[in-house]
Amino acid sequence: MKKARNTEGNARLPSRVILGRLLREIGRDRLPLLLSLLFSVAAAALTLYVPILIGRAINLAVGQGAVDFDGIARILAVLLVAVAATGLLRYAVELLNNRISCDTVKRLRVRAFGKIGRLPLSHLDRRGSGEIVSRIVSDVDTVSEGLVIGFGQLLTGVLTILGTLGFLFWLSPILALIVLLVTPLSLFAARFIAKRSHGYFLKQATLNGEETAFIDEMIGGQKVVQSLGAENSVNDRFDGINDRFGRAALSAVFFSSLVNPVTRFVNSVVYAAVALAGALLALSSAGSADPFTVGSLAAALAYATQYTKPFNEISGVVTELQNAMACLSRVFTFLDEEEEEPTEGGVTALDSVAGRFDFDAVDFSYLPDRPLLKNISLTVNPGEKVAIVGPTGCGKTTLINLLLRFYDVSRGAIRLDGTDLRKIDRGVLRREIGMVLQDSWIRGGSVAFNLAIGRPEATREEIEDAARRAHCDGFIRLLPEGYDTVLPEGGGNLSAGQKQLLSIARVMLCLPPILILDEATSSIDTRTERKIQDALAVLSEGRTSFIVAHRLSTVRDADLILVMRDGNIVETGKHEELLAKGGFYKTLYQSQFGSDGR
Repeated sequence: MKKARNTEGNARLPSRVILGRLLREIGRDRLPLLLSLLFSVAAAALTLYVPILIGRAINLAVGQGAVDFDGIARILAVLLVAVAATGLLRYAVELLNNRISCDTVKRLRVRAFGKIGRLPLSHLDRRGSGEIVSRIVSDVDTVSEGLVIGFGQLLTGVLTILGTLGFLFWLSPILALIVLLVTPLSLFAARFIAKRSHGYFLKQATLNGEETAFIDEMIGGQKVVQSLGAENSVNDRFDGINDRFGRAALSAVFFSSLVNPVTRFVNSVVYAAVALAGALLALSSAGSADPFTVGSLAAALAYATQYTKPFNEISGVVTELQNAMACLSRVFTFLDEEEEEPTEGGVTALDSVAGRFDFDAVDFSYLPDRPLLKNISLTVNPGEKVAIVGPTGCGKTTLINLLLRFYDVSRGAIRLDGTDLRKIDRGVLRREIGMVLQDSWIRGGSVAFNLAIGRPEATREEIEDAARRAHCDGFIRLLPEGYDTVLPEGGGNLSAGQKQLLSIARVMLCLPPILILDEATSSIDTRTERKIQDALAVLSEGRTSFIVAHRLSTVRDADLILVMRDGNIVETGKHEELLAKGGFYKTLYQSQFGSDGR
Protein backbone atom coordinates (compact mmCIF):
# COMPACT_ATOMS: atom_id res chain seq x y z
CA MET A 1 0.00 0.00 0.00
CA LYS A 2 1.37 3.37 -0.97
CA LYS A 3 1.94 5.80 1.84
CA ALA A 4 0.23 9.15 1.72
CA ARG A 5 2.32 11.90 0.30
CA ASN A 6 2.21 15.63 0.56
CA THR A 7 1.30 17.10 -2.79
CA GLU A 8 1.31 20.76 -1.86
CA GLY A 9 3.94 22.57 -3.89
CA ASN A 10 4.99 24.87 -1.05
CA ALA A 11 4.52 22.39 1.81
CA ARG A 12 6.91 22.63 4.71
CA LEU A 13 8.68 19.46 5.80
CA PRO A 14 9.94 19.28 9.40
CA SER A 15 13.61 20.19 9.72
CA ARG A 16 14.45 16.84 11.32
CA VAL A 17 12.94 15.02 8.34
CA ILE A 18 14.90 17.16 5.87
CA LEU A 19 18.13 16.64 7.82
CA GLY A 20 17.59 12.89 8.09
CA ARG A 21 16.99 12.52 4.36
CA LEU A 22 19.96 14.74 3.58
CA LEU A 23 22.25 12.60 5.75
CA ARG A 24 21.03 9.49 3.94
CA GLU A 25 21.80 11.15 0.61
CA ILE A 26 25.28 12.18 1.77
CA GLY A 27 25.85 8.67 3.14
CA ARG A 28 25.76 7.23 -0.38
CA ASP A 29 29.33 8.53 -0.87
CA ARG A 30 30.75 6.17 1.75
CA LEU A 31 34.45 6.26 0.85
CA PRO A 32 34.76 10.07 0.42
CA LEU A 33 32.67 10.54 3.56
CA LEU A 34 34.84 8.12 5.56
CA LEU A 35 38.04 9.82 4.35
CA SER A 36 36.58 13.24 5.13
CA LEU A 37 35.74 12.10 8.67
CA LEU A 38 39.20 10.60 9.23
CA PHE A 39 41.00 13.67 7.87
CA SER A 40 38.72 15.98 9.87
CA VAL A 41 39.47 14.06 13.06
CA ALA A 42 43.19 14.23 12.34
CA ALA A 43 43.04 17.97 11.53
CA ALA A 44 41.01 18.67 14.66
CA ALA A 45 43.42 16.65 16.81
CA LEU A 46 46.43 18.55 15.44
CA THR A 47 44.63 21.87 15.89
CA LEU A 48 43.86 20.99 19.50
CA TYR A 49 47.44 19.88 20.08
CA VAL A 50 48.80 23.34 19.14
CA PRO A 51 47.69 25.11 22.39
CA ILE A 52 49.41 22.37 24.42
CA LEU A 53 52.64 23.06 22.54
CA ILE A 54 52.25 26.81 23.03
CA GLY A 55 51.61 26.33 26.76
CA ARG A 56 54.72 24.17 27.09
CA ALA A 57 56.81 26.77 25.26
CA ILE A 58 55.52 29.50 27.60
CA ASN A 59 56.39 27.38 30.62
CA LEU A 60 59.97 27.12 29.32
CA ALA A 61 60.26 30.91 29.52
CA VAL A 62 59.68 31.41 33.24
CA GLY A 63 61.79 34.50 33.74
CA GLN A 64 64.84 36.55 32.82
CA GLY A 65 67.82 34.28 32.32
CA ALA A 66 65.65 31.20 32.80
CA VAL A 67 64.61 30.49 29.20
CA ASP A 68 65.16 27.05 27.67
CA PHE A 69 65.80 28.15 24.06
CA ASP A 70 66.68 24.64 22.89
CA GLY A 71 63.43 23.27 24.29
CA ILE A 72 61.44 26.12 22.75
CA ALA A 73 63.13 25.50 19.36
CA ARG A 74 62.15 21.81 19.48
CA ILE A 75 58.59 22.73 20.35
CA LEU A 76 58.45 25.30 17.53
CA ALA A 77 59.67 22.68 15.05
CA VAL A 78 56.90 20.32 16.11
CA LEU A 79 54.46 23.23 16.01
CA LEU A 80 55.40 24.06 12.39
CA VAL A 81 54.94 20.43 11.33
CA ALA A 82 51.55 20.29 13.09
CA VAL A 83 50.37 23.51 11.45
CA ALA A 84 51.53 22.39 7.97
CA ALA A 85 49.91 18.97 8.36
CA THR A 86 46.69 20.62 9.54
CA GLY A 87 46.64 22.83 6.45
CA LEU A 88 47.09 19.86 4.10
CA LEU A 89 44.42 17.83 5.89
CA ARG A 90 41.93 20.70 5.74
CA TYR A 91 42.66 21.12 2.03
CA ALA A 92 41.93 17.41 1.48
CA VAL A 93 38.74 17.71 3.55
CA GLU A 94 37.58 20.66 1.39
CA LEU A 95 38.15 18.63 -1.78
CA LEU A 96 36.30 15.63 -0.40
CA ASN A 97 33.41 17.73 0.89
CA ASN A 98 33.09 19.43 -2.48
CA ARG A 99 32.94 16.04 -4.16
CA ILE A 100 30.31 14.80 -1.70
CA SER A 101 28.28 17.97 -2.27
CA CYS A 102 28.51 17.73 -6.07
CA ASP A 103 27.62 14.03 -6.08
CA THR A 104 24.66 14.63 -3.77
CA VAL A 105 23.13 17.45 -5.80
CA LYS A 106 23.82 15.53 -9.02
CA ARG A 107 21.78 12.61 -7.71
CA LEU A 108 19.02 14.96 -6.53
CA ARG A 109 18.88 16.65 -9.92
CA VAL A 110 18.84 13.34 -11.82
CA ARG A 111 16.05 12.03 -9.59
CA ALA A 112 14.07 15.27 -9.93
CA PHE A 113 14.40 15.24 -13.73
CA GLY A 114 13.40 11.59 -13.89
CA LYS A 115 10.44 12.41 -11.67
CA ILE A 116 8.95 14.58 -14.42
CA GLY A 117 8.43 11.54 -16.64
CA ARG A 118 6.68 9.63 -13.87
CA LEU A 119 4.29 12.38 -12.80
CA PRO A 120 0.69 12.21 -13.96
CA LEU A 121 -0.27 14.77 -16.56
CA SER A 122 -2.65 16.32 -14.04
CA HIS A 123 0.32 17.47 -11.95
CA LEU A 124 2.00 19.12 -14.93
CA ASP A 125 -1.31 20.78 -15.80
CA ARG A 126 -1.51 22.31 -12.30
CA ARG A 127 2.08 23.53 -12.06
CA GLY A 128 3.86 26.02 -14.29
CA SER A 129 6.95 24.74 -16.08
CA GLY A 130 9.02 27.55 -14.56
CA GLU A 131 8.10 26.37 -11.04
CA ILE A 132 9.41 22.88 -11.80
CA VAL A 133 12.53 24.30 -13.48
CA SER A 134 13.16 26.42 -10.38
CA ARG A 135 13.13 23.35 -8.13
CA ILE A 136 15.44 21.30 -10.35
CA VAL A 137 17.90 24.09 -11.14
CA SER A 138 17.78 27.04 -8.71
CA ASP A 139 16.82 25.15 -5.55
CA VAL A 140 19.34 22.38 -6.14
CA ASP A 141 22.05 24.99 -6.83
CA THR A 142 21.25 26.61 -3.48
CA VAL A 143 21.48 23.21 -1.80
CA SER A 144 24.90 22.73 -3.39
CA GLU A 145 26.17 26.07 -2.07
CA GLY A 146 24.80 25.35 1.41
CA LEU A 147 26.38 21.90 1.50
CA VAL A 148 29.79 23.12 0.33
CA ILE A 149 29.87 25.88 2.93
CA GLY A 150 28.01 24.24 5.78
CA PHE A 151 28.89 20.55 5.64
CA GLY A 152 32.63 20.99 6.24
CA GLN A 153 32.21 23.62 8.93
CA LEU A 154 29.55 21.59 10.70
CA LEU A 155 31.70 18.46 10.69
CA THR A 156 34.93 20.13 11.84
CA GLY A 157 32.98 22.32 14.26
CA VAL A 158 31.47 19.36 16.12
CA LEU A 159 34.86 17.64 16.34
CA THR A 160 36.51 20.85 17.57
CA ILE A 161 33.87 21.43 20.23
CA LEU A 162 34.10 17.87 21.57
CA GLY A 163 37.90 17.81 21.47
CA THR A 164 38.22 21.22 23.10
CA LEU A 165 35.96 20.17 25.97
CA GLY A 166 38.08 17.07 26.47
CA PHE A 167 41.32 19.05 26.67
CA LEU A 168 39.72 21.65 28.97
CA PHE A 169 38.65 18.91 31.39
CA TRP A 170 42.21 17.58 31.26
CA LEU A 171 43.61 21.05 32.06
CA SER A 172 40.99 22.11 34.59
CA PRO A 173 37.55 20.60 35.25
CA ILE A 174 36.49 23.91 36.82
CA LEU A 175 37.17 25.87 33.61
CA ALA A 176 35.44 23.18 31.51
CA LEU A 177 32.32 23.40 33.70
CA ILE A 178 32.26 27.20 33.34
CA VAL A 179 32.31 26.79 29.55
CA LEU A 180 29.54 24.18 29.65
CA LEU A 181 27.33 26.33 31.87
CA VAL A 182 27.53 29.40 29.59
CA THR A 183 27.31 27.52 26.24
CA PRO A 184 23.54 26.74 26.38
CA LEU A 185 22.83 30.49 26.15
CA SER A 186 24.47 30.56 22.71
CA LEU A 187 22.68 27.41 21.57
CA PHE A 188 19.30 28.65 22.79
CA ALA A 189 19.70 32.01 21.05
CA ALA A 190 20.80 30.37 17.77
CA ARG A 191 17.92 27.86 17.84
CA PHE A 192 15.36 30.53 18.70
CA ILE A 193 16.39 32.72 15.77
CA ALA A 194 16.90 29.85 13.29
CA LYS A 195 13.38 28.49 13.83
CA ARG A 196 11.91 31.84 12.84
CA SER A 197 14.21 32.47 9.91
CA HIS A 198 13.51 29.05 8.32
CA GLY A 199 9.92 30.03 7.52
CA TYR A 200 11.09 33.17 5.75
CA PHE A 201 13.66 31.22 3.74
CA LEU A 202 10.97 28.75 2.68
CA LYS A 203 8.75 31.64 1.60
CA GLN A 204 11.71 33.18 -0.25
CA ALA A 205 12.35 29.91 -2.13
CA THR A 206 8.65 29.59 -3.02
CA LEU A 207 8.50 33.15 -4.35
CA ASN A 208 11.73 32.56 -6.26
CA GLY A 209 10.01 29.64 -8.01
CA GLU A 210 6.95 31.81 -8.73
CA GLU A 211 9.17 34.53 -10.19
CA THR A 212 11.07 32.02 -12.34
CA ALA A 213 7.80 30.56 -13.61
CA PHE A 214 6.47 34.01 -14.50
CA ILE A 215 9.66 34.98 -16.36
CA ASP A 216 9.58 31.69 -18.29
CA GLU A 217 5.94 32.29 -19.18
CA MET A 218 6.60 35.85 -20.35
CA ILE A 219 9.58 34.85 -22.50
CA GLY A 220 7.46 32.23 -24.24
CA GLY A 221 4.58 34.65 -24.79
CA GLN A 222 6.52 37.82 -25.56
CA LYS A 223 5.08 38.16 -29.07
CA VAL A 224 1.56 38.09 -27.68
CA VAL A 225 2.45 40.54 -24.90
CA GLN A 226 3.92 43.06 -27.34
CA SER A 227 1.16 42.63 -29.91
CA LEU A 228 -1.46 43.40 -27.23
CA GLY A 229 0.54 46.27 -25.73
CA ALA A 230 0.39 44.54 -22.34
CA GLU A 231 3.94 45.39 -21.28
CA ASN A 232 2.84 47.71 -18.46
CA SER A 233 0.43 45.23 -16.87
CA VAL A 234 3.03 42.46 -17.16
CA ASN A 235 5.67 44.69 -15.56
CA ASP A 236 3.27 45.61 -12.76
CA ARG A 237 2.59 41.95 -12.03
CA PHE A 238 6.33 41.18 -12.04
CA ASP A 239 6.97 44.12 -9.71
CA GLY A 240 4.39 42.72 -7.30
CA ILE A 241 6.03 39.27 -7.25
CA ASN A 242 9.49 40.83 -6.99
CA ASP A 243 8.44 43.07 -4.09
CA ARG A 244 7.07 40.11 -2.13
CA PHE A 245 10.23 38.15 -2.91
CA GLY A 246 12.40 41.06 -1.74
CA ARG A 247 10.47 41.45 1.54
CA ALA A 248 10.72 37.73 2.28
CA ALA A 249 14.46 37.71 1.47
CA LEU A 250 15.07 40.78 3.66
CA SER A 251 13.19 39.26 6.59
CA ALA A 252 15.10 35.98 6.22
CA VAL A 253 18.49 37.70 6.15
CA PHE A 254 17.53 40.03 9.01
CA PHE A 255 16.64 37.19 11.38
CA SER A 256 19.52 34.95 10.33
CA SER A 257 21.98 37.83 10.73
CA LEU A 258 21.05 38.13 14.42
CA VAL A 259 22.64 34.76 15.14
CA ASN A 260 26.25 35.88 14.62
CA PRO A 261 26.29 38.94 16.95
CA VAL A 262 24.32 37.08 19.63
CA THR A 263 26.66 34.09 19.62
CA ARG A 264 29.73 36.36 19.53
CA PHE A 265 28.45 38.16 22.63
CA VAL A 266 27.96 34.88 24.48
CA ASN A 267 31.38 33.66 23.31
CA SER A 268 33.01 36.83 24.62
CA VAL A 269 31.39 36.12 27.99
CA VAL A 270 32.87 32.59 27.87
CA TYR A 271 36.35 33.91 27.10
CA ALA A 272 36.20 36.51 29.87
CA ALA A 273 34.93 33.94 32.38
CA VAL A 274 37.73 31.50 31.51
CA ALA A 275 40.37 34.26 31.71
CA LEU A 276 39.17 35.47 35.11
CA ALA A 277 38.70 32.01 36.61
CA GLY A 278 42.00 30.79 35.14
CA ALA A 279 43.93 33.75 36.54
CA LEU A 280 42.45 33.17 40.01
CA LEU A 281 43.24 29.46 39.72
CA ALA A 282 46.87 30.19 38.74
CA LEU A 283 47.32 32.54 41.70
CA SER A 284 45.71 30.19 44.19
CA SER A 285 47.72 27.17 43.08
CA ALA A 286 51.12 28.92 43.01
CA GLY A 287 53.70 26.98 44.97
CA SER A 288 51.62 23.81 45.12
CA ALA A 289 52.84 20.42 43.93
CA ASP A 290 50.66 20.61 40.77
CA PRO A 291 50.28 24.32 39.97
CA PHE A 292 48.07 25.76 37.28
CA THR A 293 50.81 27.53 35.30
CA VAL A 294 50.77 30.53 33.02
CA GLY A 295 51.27 28.13 30.11
CA SER A 296 48.20 26.18 31.20
CA LEU A 297 46.23 29.43 31.37
CA ALA A 298 47.38 30.37 27.86
CA ALA A 299 46.33 26.92 26.60
CA ALA A 300 42.96 27.22 28.35
CA LEU A 301 42.31 30.62 26.76
CA ALA A 302 43.29 29.20 23.37
CA TYR A 303 40.83 26.33 23.89
CA ALA A 304 38.13 28.77 24.95
CA THR A 305 38.66 30.61 21.66
CA GLN A 306 38.71 27.36 19.68
CA TYR A 307 35.58 26.19 21.47
CA THR A 308 33.62 29.29 20.56
CA LYS A 309 35.00 29.59 17.02
CA PRO A 310 32.77 26.82 15.51
CA PHE A 311 29.68 28.57 16.89
CA ASN A 312 30.78 31.80 15.21
CA GLU A 313 31.54 30.05 11.92
CA ILE A 314 28.27 28.17 11.85
CA SER A 315 26.31 31.29 12.76
CA GLY A 316 28.20 33.11 10.00
CA VAL A 317 26.88 30.70 7.36
CA VAL A 318 23.44 30.26 8.89
CA THR A 319 21.93 32.18 5.95
CA GLU A 320 23.27 29.63 3.47
CA LEU A 321 22.32 26.71 5.72
CA GLN A 322 18.76 27.95 6.30
CA ASN A 323 18.30 28.76 2.62
CA ALA A 324 19.61 25.33 1.67
CA MET A 325 17.22 23.65 4.12
CA ALA A 326 14.27 25.59 2.72
CA CYS A 327 15.24 24.66 -0.85
CA LEU A 328 15.77 21.04 0.20
CA SER A 329 12.23 21.06 1.56
CA ARG A 330 10.92 22.12 -1.86
CA VAL A 331 13.08 19.54 -3.68
CA PHE A 332 12.05 16.69 -1.37
CA THR A 333 8.40 17.75 -1.60
CA PHE A 334 8.64 17.57 -5.38
CA LEU A 335 10.28 14.14 -5.20
CA ASP A 336 7.43 13.01 -2.91
CA GLU A 337 4.69 13.98 -5.36
CA GLU A 338 2.27 11.20 -6.25
CA GLU A 339 3.43 9.37 -9.38
CA GLU A 340 1.33 7.62 -11.97
CA GLU A 341 -0.05 4.45 -10.49
CA PRO A 342 1.99 1.52 -11.84
CA THR A 343 0.15 -1.05 -13.91
CA GLU A 344 0.64 -3.92 -11.49
CA GLY A 345 0.58 -7.33 -13.15
CA GLY A 346 -0.34 -5.69 -16.44
CA VAL A 347 0.51 -6.43 -20.05
CA THR A 348 4.19 -5.71 -20.68
CA ALA A 349 4.24 -6.51 -24.41
CA LEU A 350 1.77 -6.20 -27.27
CA ASP A 351 2.14 -8.46 -30.30
CA SER A 352 0.38 -7.93 -33.61
CA VAL A 353 -1.78 -5.00 -32.56
CA ALA A 354 -4.91 -5.00 -34.72
CA GLY A 355 -6.20 -1.65 -33.47
CA ARG A 356 -9.77 -2.43 -32.38
CA PHE A 357 -11.05 -0.06 -29.69
CA ASP A 358 -14.17 -0.62 -27.60
CA PHE A 359 -15.54 2.22 -25.45
CA ASP A 360 -17.84 0.79 -22.80
CA ALA A 361 -19.96 3.42 -20.98
CA VAL A 362 -16.96 5.69 -20.42
CA ASP A 363 -17.27 8.61 -18.01
CA PHE A 364 -14.46 11.03 -17.18
CA SER A 365 -13.99 14.25 -15.24
CA TYR A 366 -10.93 16.30 -14.32
CA LEU A 367 -12.74 17.42 -11.15
CA PRO A 368 -15.15 15.13 -9.28
CA ASP A 369 -17.99 17.66 -9.28
CA ARG A 370 -17.58 18.67 -12.95
CA PRO A 371 -18.19 15.71 -15.31
CA LEU A 372 -16.88 16.11 -18.86
CA LEU A 373 -17.29 12.88 -20.84
CA LYS A 374 -20.53 11.05 -20.17
CA ASN A 375 -21.53 7.51 -21.13
CA ILE A 376 -19.34 7.18 -24.23
CA SER A 377 -19.97 3.82 -25.91
CA LEU A 378 -18.74 2.88 -29.38
CA THR A 379 -16.58 0.44 -31.31
CA VAL A 380 -13.72 1.35 -33.64
CA ASN A 381 -12.74 -1.47 -35.97
CA PRO A 382 -9.14 -2.20 -36.97
CA GLY A 383 -7.87 0.01 -39.76
CA GLU A 384 -10.72 2.54 -39.52
CA LYS A 385 -10.07 6.25 -39.85
CA VAL A 386 -12.08 7.95 -37.10
CA ALA A 387 -12.57 11.72 -37.09
CA ILE A 388 -13.55 13.53 -33.89
CA VAL A 389 -15.20 16.90 -34.43
CA GLY A 390 -17.10 19.39 -32.35
CA PRO A 391 -16.90 22.86 -30.82
CA THR A 392 -14.07 23.94 -28.53
CA GLY A 393 -14.22 22.36 -25.07
CA CYS A 394 -16.54 19.51 -26.03
CA GLY A 395 -14.02 16.81 -24.99
CA LYS A 396 -12.17 15.91 -28.20
CA THR A 397 -8.65 16.18 -26.81
CA THR A 398 -9.76 14.61 -23.52
CA LEU A 399 -10.86 11.51 -25.45
CA ILE A 400 -7.38 11.33 -26.99
CA ASN A 401 -5.79 11.72 -23.54
CA LEU A 402 -7.74 8.66 -22.40
CA LEU A 403 -6.50 6.62 -25.37
CA LEU A 404 -2.90 7.40 -24.41
CA ARG A 405 -3.56 6.90 -20.68
CA PHE A 406 -2.47 10.41 -19.85
CA TYR A 407 -5.60 10.09 -17.72
CA ASP A 408 -7.64 7.00 -16.83
CA VAL A 409 -11.39 6.76 -17.16
CA SER A 410 -13.53 7.60 -14.14
CA ARG A 411 -16.06 4.89 -14.97
CA GLY A 412 -16.44 2.25 -17.65
CA ALA A 413 -13.56 0.94 -19.75
CA ILE A 414 -11.66 1.42 -22.98
CA ARG A 415 -10.32 -1.80 -24.53
CA LEU A 416 -7.64 -2.32 -27.16
CA ASP A 417 -8.10 -5.63 -28.95
CA GLY A 418 -10.19 -6.78 -25.99
CA THR A 419 -7.69 -5.74 -23.28
CA ASP A 420 -8.59 -2.96 -20.84
CA LEU A 421 -6.12 -0.09 -21.33
CA ARG A 422 -5.69 0.13 -17.55
CA LYS A 423 -4.11 -3.34 -17.69
CA ILE A 424 -1.53 -2.34 -20.29
CA ASP A 425 1.73 -0.76 -19.19
CA ARG A 426 1.69 2.91 -20.23
CA GLY A 427 5.06 2.75 -21.96
CA VAL A 428 4.04 -0.35 -23.91
CA LEU A 429 0.75 1.24 -24.98
CA ARG A 430 2.30 4.53 -26.07
CA ARG A 431 4.95 2.81 -28.18
CA GLU A 432 2.12 1.46 -30.35
CA ILE A 433 0.64 4.93 -30.94
CA GLY A 434 2.05 7.68 -33.13
CA MET A 435 0.81 11.18 -32.36
CA VAL A 436 1.07 14.51 -34.16
CA LEU A 437 -0.02 17.46 -32.06
CA GLN A 438 -1.17 20.92 -33.06
CA ASP A 439 1.85 22.37 -31.24
CA SER A 440 5.04 20.96 -32.72
CA TRP A 441 7.87 20.05 -30.35
CA ILE A 442 11.34 20.72 -31.71
CA ARG A 443 14.35 19.98 -29.54
CA GLY A 444 17.71 21.67 -29.75
CA GLY A 445 19.73 19.52 -32.16
CA SER A 446 20.09 18.63 -35.83
CA VAL A 447 17.13 18.10 -38.15
CA ALA A 448 18.02 14.42 -38.46
CA PHE A 449 18.15 14.11 -34.67
CA ASN A 450 14.68 15.66 -34.33
CA LEU A 451 13.21 13.33 -36.95
CA ALA A 452 14.72 10.24 -35.29
CA ILE A 453 13.62 10.96 -31.71
CA GLY A 454 11.16 8.06 -31.82
CA ARG A 455 13.66 5.76 -33.62
CA PRO A 456 17.22 6.72 -32.69
CA GLU A 457 18.55 3.67 -34.56
CA ALA A 458 17.04 4.78 -37.92
CA THR A 459 19.45 5.11 -40.82
CA ARG A 460 19.92 8.33 -42.76
CA GLU A 461 18.18 6.75 -45.76
CA GLU A 462 15.11 5.92 -43.63
CA ILE A 463 15.07 9.45 -42.19
CA GLU A 464 15.25 11.07 -45.63
CA ASP A 465 12.58 8.72 -47.01
CA ALA A 466 10.18 9.67 -44.18
CA ALA A 467 10.89 13.35 -44.85
CA ARG A 468 10.12 12.95 -48.54
CA ARG A 469 6.81 11.23 -47.77
CA ALA A 470 5.95 14.08 -45.40
CA HIS A 471 6.85 16.66 -48.07
CA CYS A 472 9.54 18.34 -45.96
CA ASP A 473 12.65 17.03 -47.74
CA GLY A 474 12.61 20.06 -50.07
CA PHE A 475 12.87 22.80 -47.44
CA ILE A 476 15.26 20.71 -45.30
CA ARG A 477 17.78 20.58 -48.16
CA LEU A 478 17.58 24.38 -48.46
CA LEU A 479 18.82 24.76 -44.88
CA PRO A 480 22.55 25.66 -44.46
CA GLU A 481 23.63 22.13 -43.51
CA GLY A 482 20.62 20.20 -44.77
CA TYR A 483 19.70 17.35 -42.42
CA ASP A 484 22.71 18.22 -40.24
CA THR A 485 21.51 21.78 -39.62
CA VAL A 486 21.33 22.36 -35.88
CA LEU A 487 17.98 23.79 -34.84
CA PRO A 488 17.60 25.80 -31.62
CA GLU A 489 15.00 24.75 -29.07
CA GLY A 490 11.55 25.47 -30.48
CA GLY A 491 12.68 25.39 -34.11
CA GLY A 492 14.13 28.88 -34.47
CA ASN A 493 13.08 30.56 -37.71
CA LEU A 494 11.18 27.58 -39.10
CA SER A 495 7.57 28.39 -39.82
CA ALA A 496 4.78 26.74 -37.86
CA GLY A 497 3.89 24.70 -40.96
CA GLN A 498 7.48 23.51 -41.46
CA LYS A 499 7.73 22.43 -37.82
CA GLN A 500 4.48 20.52 -38.19
CA LEU A 501 5.77 18.78 -41.28
CA LEU A 502 8.81 17.66 -39.27
CA SER A 503 6.47 16.27 -36.61
CA ILE A 504 4.55 14.32 -39.25
CA ALA A 505 7.79 12.97 -40.74
CA ARG A 506 8.84 11.87 -37.23
CA VAL A 507 5.71 9.71 -36.94
CA MET A 508 6.11 8.39 -40.48
CA LEU A 509 9.57 7.15 -39.54
CA CYS A 510 8.14 5.11 -36.62
CA LEU A 511 5.20 3.54 -38.54
CA PRO A 512 3.10 2.71 -35.44
CA PRO A 513 -0.05 0.57 -35.81
CA ILE A 514 -2.24 3.34 -34.33
CA LEU A 515 -2.23 7.02 -35.30
CA ILE A 516 -3.54 10.08 -33.51
CA LEU A 517 -3.60 13.38 -35.39
CA ASP A 518 -4.63 16.30 -33.18
CA GLU A 519 -5.14 19.23 -35.57
CA ALA A 520 -2.08 17.93 -37.43
CA THR A 521 -2.56 20.17 -40.47
CA SER A 522 -3.85 23.30 -38.75
CA SER A 523 -0.69 25.32 -39.49
CA ILE A 524 -0.21 24.19 -43.10
CA ASP A 525 -1.36 26.03 -46.19
CA THR A 526 -4.12 24.54 -48.36
CA ARG A 527 -1.77 23.27 -51.10
CA THR A 528 0.58 21.56 -48.66
CA GLU A 529 -2.39 20.27 -46.69
CA ARG A 530 -3.57 18.34 -49.73
CA LYS A 531 -0.15 16.75 -50.08
CA ILE A 532 -0.08 15.89 -46.39
CA GLN A 533 -3.55 14.40 -46.58
CA ASP A 534 -2.35 12.15 -49.41
CA ALA A 535 0.73 11.18 -47.40
CA LEU A 536 -1.33 10.52 -44.29
CA ALA A 537 -3.73 8.41 -46.35
CA VAL A 538 -0.82 6.19 -47.34
CA LEU A 539 0.51 6.15 -43.76
CA SER A 540 -2.87 5.32 -42.23
CA GLU A 541 -3.65 2.54 -44.67
CA GLY A 542 -4.28 -0.57 -42.61
CA ARG A 543 -3.85 1.39 -39.37
CA THR A 544 -6.46 2.62 -36.91
CA SER A 545 -6.40 6.42 -37.00
CA PHE A 546 -8.00 9.06 -34.79
CA ILE A 547 -8.16 12.56 -36.27
CA VAL A 548 -9.13 15.56 -34.15
CA ALA A 549 -10.09 18.41 -36.47
CA HIS A 550 -11.81 21.75 -36.52
CA ARG A 551 -11.50 22.11 -40.31
CA LEU A 552 -14.15 19.70 -41.51
CA SER A 553 -12.64 19.63 -45.00
CA THR A 554 -9.99 17.28 -43.61
CA VAL A 555 -12.44 14.62 -42.41
CA ARG A 556 -14.68 14.07 -45.45
CA ASP A 557 -13.11 10.70 -46.28
CA ALA A 558 -13.14 9.38 -42.69
CA ASP A 559 -14.69 5.94 -42.16
CA LEU A 560 -16.41 7.19 -39.01
CA ILE A 561 -17.05 10.71 -37.77
CA LEU A 562 -17.79 11.24 -34.08
CA VAL A 563 -19.63 14.49 -33.47
CA MET A 564 -19.18 15.66 -29.88
CA ARG A 565 -21.05 18.26 -27.90
CA ASP A 566 -20.81 19.00 -24.16
CA GLY A 567 -18.93 15.75 -23.47
CA ASN A 568 -21.35 13.53 -25.39
CA ILE A 569 -21.18 11.88 -28.80
CA VAL A 570 -24.34 13.25 -30.33
CA GLU A 571 -23.92 11.87 -33.88
CA THR A 572 -21.88 9.19 -35.64
CA GLY A 573 -21.56 8.27 -39.31
CA LYS A 574 -19.83 9.20 -42.54
CA HIS A 575 -19.67 12.69 -43.98
CA GLU A 576 -22.53 12.33 -46.47
CA GLU A 577 -24.70 10.45 -43.98
CA LEU A 578 -24.32 13.15 -41.35
CA LEU A 579 -25.12 15.93 -43.80
CA ALA A 580 -28.25 14.06 -44.88
CA LYS A 581 -29.38 13.80 -41.25
CA GLY A 582 -29.44 17.60 -40.98
CA GLY A 583 -28.27 17.52 -37.39
CA PHE A 584 -25.47 19.21 -35.43
CA TYR A 585 -22.76 18.12 -37.87
CA LYS A 586 -24.52 19.87 -40.72
CA THR A 587 -24.74 23.03 -38.61
CA LEU A 588 -20.98 22.86 -37.98
CA TYR A 589 -20.27 22.20 -41.64
CA GLN A 590 -22.44 25.08 -42.84
CA SER A 591 -20.79 27.44 -40.35
CA GLN A 592 -17.51 26.82 -42.19
CA PHE A 593 -18.66 26.50 -45.80
CA GLY A 594 -21.91 28.45 -45.93
CA SER A 595 -25.52 27.31 -46.15
CA ASP A 596 -24.99 25.74 -49.57
CA GLY A 597 -22.18 23.55 -48.21
CA ARG A 598 -19.42 25.03 -50.36
